[in-house]
Amino acid sequence: MSARSKLLLIGAICLAPLVLGTLAWYFKLDVGAPGNYGELLPPRPLSGPPFDRLRGKWLLVAVDSGACDAWCEKKLYYLRQLRKALGKDMDRVERLWLLTDDARPRAELLQAVEGTVIERAQRMNDFPGKVADHVYVVDPLGNLMMRYPRDPDPSKMLKDLQRLMKFARSA
Repeated sequence: MSARSKLLLIGAICLAPLVLGTLAWYFKLDVGAPGNYGELLPPRPLSGPPFDRLRGKWLLVAVDSGACDAWCEKKLYYLRQLRKALGKDMDRVERLWLLTDDARPRAELLQAVEGTVIERAQRMNDFPGKVADHVYVVDPLGNLMMRYPRDPDPSKMLKDLQRLMKFARSA
């Protein structure tokens, strides 16, 4: 290989990132799209009951009234199904329903969500946004770190949770 060919090859290698980046910008390629479906929140430590007791587990959290309307029931159903869908990782996840008032949940609802930890919410300002509209995720260290929108896509939520379980295990 001649010296001139080597010089041209080195130049082409150096120009490739600039050319490819320009093409990506020109054709509006979305190369930086996030891999997660849920909205990542700045980590916010949660303490006190029940978070201290549940430390060491991932928490799927629903915050709602004890009267529990249709959306509340749907959230609780999602939490149960998501946990079951995690298969071998389901023991690493707990479901938490924080009650925002003094209303008592119906007996048939309590039976349907058996296994869910139910507590009265202590401090609502720990959760950003309109709390009843979201499903929140708390990491095993007790940090609020993600939330899902109202009427989320459960399959995308499951994909996020599976990714969390996978990478948390290898960390």
